[in-house]
Amino acid sequence: MGYFLGVDTGGTYTDAVIVDDAATAVIGKAKALTSRADLAVGIGQAVDAALAAASVRPDQVTLVSLSTTLATNALVEGQGGRVALLFIGFDAGDEARAGLDEALKGDPILRFSGGHGHAGQELAPLDLSAVEAAVAALADQVVGFAVAAQFATRNPAHEIAARDLIRRVTGRPVTCSHELSANLNGPKRALTAVLNARLIGMIDRLVAACERHLAAIGIQAPLMVVRGDGALISAAMVRERPIETILSGPAASIVGARWLTGAQNALVSDIGGTTTDVALLRDGLPEIDPMGARVGGFRTMVEAVAMRTTGLGGDSEVHLITQGLLGGLRLGPRRLVPVSLLAVDHGPMVHATLDRALAADVSGEFDGRFVIPMQGNSGGLTAREATLLARLTQAMPMAAALTSRLEVAALERLVARGLVMIAGVTPSDASHVLGRLSAWDAGAAEKAMRLLGRRRNGAGERFATDPAALAQAIIDQLTQQTADCLLEAAFAEDHAFADEAPEVLARHPILKAGLARHHGVMEITARLAVPVIGLGASAPSYYGAVGEKLGCQMILPEHAGVANAIGAVVGQVSQRVSGTVTSPSEGRFAVHLAAGVQLYSERDEALDALEAALVAEATERALRAGAVDVHLTRTRDLREADVEGRRMFIEALITVTAAGRPRVAHADAPAA
Repeated sequence: MGYFLGVDTGGTYTDAVIVDDAATAVIGKAKALTSRADLAVGIGQAVDAALAAASVRPDQVTLVSLSTTLATNALVEGQGGRVALLFIGFDAGDEARAGLDEALKGDPILRFSGGHGHAGQELAPLDLSAVEAAVAALADQVVGFAVAAQFATRNPAHEIAARDLIRRVTGRPVTCSHELSANLNGPKRALTAVLNARLIGMIDRLVAACERHLAAIGIQAPLMVVRGDGALISAAMVRERPIETILSGPAASIVGARWLTGAQNALVSDIGGTTTDVALLRDGLPEIDPMGARVGGFRTMVEAVAMRTTGLGGDSEVHLITQGLLGGLRLGPRRLVPVSLLAVDHGPMVHATLDRALAADVSGEFDGRFVIPMQGNSGGLTAREATLLARLTQAMPMAAALTSRLEVAALERLVARGLVMIAGVTPSDASHVLGRLSAWDAGAAEKAMRLLGRRRNGAGERFATDPAALAQAIIDQLTQQTADCLLEAAFAEDHAFADEAPEVLARHPILKAGLARHHGVMEITARLAVPVIGLGASAPSYYGAVGEKLGCQMILPEHAGVANAIGAVVGQVSQRVSGTVTSPSEGRFAVHLAAGVQLYSERDEALDALEAALVAEATERALRAGAVDVHLTRTRDLREADVEGRRMFIEALITVTAAGRPRVAHADAPAA
């Protein structure tokens, strides 16, 4: 008998589960802390413990599937490696569209003449000698390149030429926009390509870490990765297209929620260390976002489940609001390393630092905060950033790391690049103070909470004199923000409110009164009308209060803490490709293919030629992605118009989807 191994690597924990080969039961499960310095350590600990719990030998594993929130977390937190964008044939100012300039965050953009027109004709030649000189100068300063050319989905020749040159000259990974989407809107495709290039190093390290441990213990099964739409893709393909793993973890959690509960209609809410991800199950299936995945404020061209991802989790940064007399709290969107977790590995340093701060009469700006250096590409740093990074040789108090206020901005930049992490007070620390969690150092959490409570509000009074009171206030704030996330998702899916912003409706005073069962001159009641499936290791700690606030049924399944890992091994392999036929003039029909534009004199002949090419491409990609027993679905979306009594063809979009079950290894017979 063979077994399936599911692995989910999150910002805080890595989970592993063993499922029988019929995908009907969980045989064993385990959790381990995600090891940022070497992801293989956390993966190995979780996998080995799950195998032991299930009494399964490595050679009995026939399929391994991986889901992750690392890519999602990086975009939500604004992190990732430094990249360069080649912007070919676009006008000045086009980078301001679709949030592209915000996504670049000062990373280099190289502009060149070139690109193609709507019909695929070359508008201007691409100067490859200028491209070579520009990229060679940047090779050591970036982790990869993104290439976007005008109307590359109509003719990708310039993107392909630039890609081949960059690979030859620099050896760095290159992402072309036409490889990620067949849709128009060049700046949005460029944004997607930039984010993909930024994630390549991170996802490559994850896949390599998983492969390294599997090989070390003798698992020879195929390795798959969950895409953002819940389908599976081979590890080799995801290394080229890591952007497809944004919302991988959330998509896997939805698949896992359906498998665990059998629910047909429910909101699925998955709380992790960094994010809370909410999606609607309707008739047992999640919706696919027709506008493309939206993560961290960026709208991409990646097909993914319709998910609302918010920077709110057990390890979210706690902000004290000092405006007004009483002040308040806000959580997220950045993830911090909880002080209680940092103290597990650096106890003497953490406790000594906290004790010194508590003994002082005056609170310091950086009390209770620490910095932790991480590995990564440090090219393109300013002199101040490089000097600060060189000083951070180990985990240390933030106050000791900074020599002046001028270095605060440099530190923030290093955090955004993923070269440094910050430790501070989080809801996880609050849970330790309240006795809800005991896995880490509760004493360090209590000291850090006491320091945070000494801060002053607008009235000059301390925020809290009792650490437990401040900890409860943090948990209450987590409950409120989680409820807001769920209400936003509910209003977004309720078509009766399509004309109103879900963010506004979720916080409307009348709704708040209704949830509180207001009874005065007016009587107002409101509740969430579908159950909520709470997922994540901390869901049992937090979600009971959320259900009470929203007046809804809260479902907390037995294996809620490893739902992502379960979802990773119960999905299918699926590949979807699209192509376009246009009509540049009457009686001429242009088929836009990766190899170039092909012209036909008959509409149906052009449509059939495109569909045949897409069938071949989708089938090849599905097989390369690890599918067997492939079946195809085809759709044709024709746009025509009546002009002076005649039916005129404008363009057609053809989509072909190839799907099948994942290929599994042959399981050896059990030893006698």
